[in-house]
Amino acid sequence: MLLKWLDAREATAAGIALADDFHLQSASRARAKQGGRPQEAELHKFLQKFLQRVDHAAQPLKLNVFKRAKLANSFKWRLLEKGVEQGLVDELTQALVMRLAMDKPGTVRAEVAAAVNTDRRPQRRQVTALLAEAEGYVISDAYPEAAQCYEEVLRADPRNAAARVGLAGVFYRQGRLPEAETEVRRALAIRPDYAEAHSNLGAVLQAHARYHESEQSLRRALKLKPAFLDARLNLGSVLTLLGRYGEAQDSFEKVLRVDPRNPAALIGLGRNYALQGRFTEAETLFKRALDSDPRRARAWAGLVELRRMTRADDEWLKGAEACAVRGLTPLDEVTLRFAIGKYYDDVGDFERAFSSYRRANELSKAAARPYDSAARGSLVDDLIRTYANDVLSRAHARASDSQRPVLVVGMPRSGTSLVEQIIASHPDAHGAGELDFWARVLHKDQAALRSGSVGEALASKLVTGYLRELSAHPHESLRVVDKTPVNSDYLGLIHTLFPKARMIYVRRDPIDTCLSCYFQNFSLALNFTNDLADLADYYRQHHRLTAHWRRALPVGTILDVPYEELVAEQEAWTRRILDFIGLPWDPRCLDFHRAERSVSTASYWQVRQKMYQSSVERWRNYEKFIGPLRGLADLSG
Repeated sequence: MLLKWLDAREATAAGIALADDFHLQSASRARAKQGGRPQEAELHKFLQKFLQRVDHAAQPLKLNVFKRAKLANSFKWRLLEKGVEQGLVDELTQALVMRLAMDKPGTVRAEVAAAVNTDRRPQRRQVTALLAEAEGYVISDAYPEAAQCYEEVLRADPRNAAARVGLAGVFYRQGRLPEAETEVRRALAIRPDYAEAHSNLGAVLQAHARYHESEQSLRRALKLKPAFLDARLNLGSVLTLLGRYGEAQDSFEKVLRVDPRNPAALIGLGRNYALQGRFTEAETLFKRALDSDPRRARAWAGLVELRRMTRADDEWLKGAEACAVRGLTPLDEVTLRFAIGKYYDDVGDFERAFSSYRRANELSKAAARPYDSAARGSLVDDLIRTYANDVLSRAHARASDSQRPVLVVGMPRSGTSLVEQIIASHPDAHGAGELDFWARVLHKDQAALRSGSVGEALASKLVTGYLRELSAHPHESLRVVDKTPVNSDYLGLIHTLFPKARMIYVRRDPIDTCLSCYFQNFSLALNFTNDLADLADYYRQHHRLTAHWRRALPVGTILDVPYEELVAEQEAWTRRILDFIGLPWDPRCLDFHRAERSVSTASYWQVRQKMYQSSVERWRNYEKFIGPLRGLADLSG
């Protein structure tokens, strides 16, 4: 019965047929009148005839909410594929949804508002119709109007979980993520078994890089509703981010078996392949997604990340810029603006590149929680005070003598992925990528971390848990590399629990590092990367803490690797790195770009290229824009 409810092929076909019919009639009128879009008076008549065709083609299908949305979406994207003007498409789609809901826009909202204002309870039919009206606005990207509908429902019925989930979806599309999370959690407090709420919560948590929590929410949604395609798509995305590529691929392929043209599934699978170095297959999937829906920002962005762009890629630029002005959600525009910035950077148009990057970061900053400079400084103060020389000179009673962990740390975009790739090319080593173990488990134990009061129970839990995390990787590997940059904060605690672990700190020119962070589309959790002044502040605190670790940790615990020297003297530094972690020389480490392994970070393309020096002093191309970063020059070396 559930499959019958979800089988939207009939609805999709009806939507495409309506669009084709409309386009044919519209083209015929345009040829007769030598014009394009109908005038207002003519448009009214045109809409009436169109809605009569809706009644004839769609009403007999007795569509549920899911099928109604599929019909409207297939109608909308078919018209966009045929080049129909965006504004007209939105008007037609909204009219279509309202007709399917059998209510006129605004009428029911006024009725519900009147009932609430006179202390009367609206009729159930009116509330249902108002939710359908909100749905129509969402499909037409009219988010303020949709929010008004949902809020009117909630005025009448504060415990309407569907309205709260709908409002959360609107907030998410507008980039208002804290408000989206609040609404979806309120919905779950009302209806703990609401699959859509669990799925939406998973999407919000994913945006904040809380991937394990996101996975739990999405699996809960799928347990409640096994055929829930949106939850399946979001699960595929979060599994990709967790580096579980096989499971992620399975999720995307399950969606494509039901809906072979689903653009989100094509993009997700393409991203999955790209991280595994399967660039040709990834490109094919991104292009298929754009054939299905040319407004998919993440498909345009996926293409630009597969290689270095040239002036010959002007068709990509035209398509991406056309997509960028079509009223995208803030988070989709963020993705596309970063991609356009990369194009201009690749071709050497640095002024336009910076302008695009700045726009992306402004949008991202508006969606993220504000960076708290005082809180960051306080954390660094506590860590320096707590993990002094005398504390770090002795291991914890529950410490492990394992030599498997190799922690490659540094600022994001400092070259940590390159160092990991070099080590992972050795037959006795394995690159585990960015394990979020320490950040995840210490999230609830911040007080213990900051005060150093790690008792035997917590110490045992941390040691056992980290060894279990490492054991998920090939057992024959003598060394497992954890290259999570944020582990820079935890080096003191990690050393007390794993005194034989080796730590490699990658040091790159601070201005190059921060500018590269500013140019990267990180998760909203890295909120300091969206503003040059915040980046400068964060870097100074990071530098202060790293200087303390060098002084306080026993000699021989940390190896400093200067990025600029590594790319200039590849073999000499590769030998030093291998010697430091106790592995014999192996020439395969010089051919690190040939290593067949997945790379789940932003550097997945770069680390598969031969060593290059074009990133050294890259900031000079942007010298007139860097402002607050100039003061970091005194921290070099």
